[in-house]
Amino acid sequence: MCLAIPAIIKSIDGMEAEAEIGGIRRHISIQLTPEARVGDYVLVHTGYSISIVEQKDAEETLEMLREMASLAEESG
Repeated sequence: MCLAIPAIIKSIDGMEAEAEIGGIRRHISIQLTPEARVGDYVLVHTGYSISIVEQKDAEETLEMLREMASLAEESG
């Protein structure tokens, strides 16, 4: 099973972007989404942006991931 998570693009240099995921910045490839721009939310899988997503959808997904992490911490 594969998992892609939403990240916001903070800067772009050629086919590489700096993206932020939960306050952590990572360098990702945007070769699969060359139309991505600063401020766009993208789905990131194994260091590659695989699609551009709407901000609302990205924020909902990130909130669900935070809730799952919180529940996992509570259950030990």
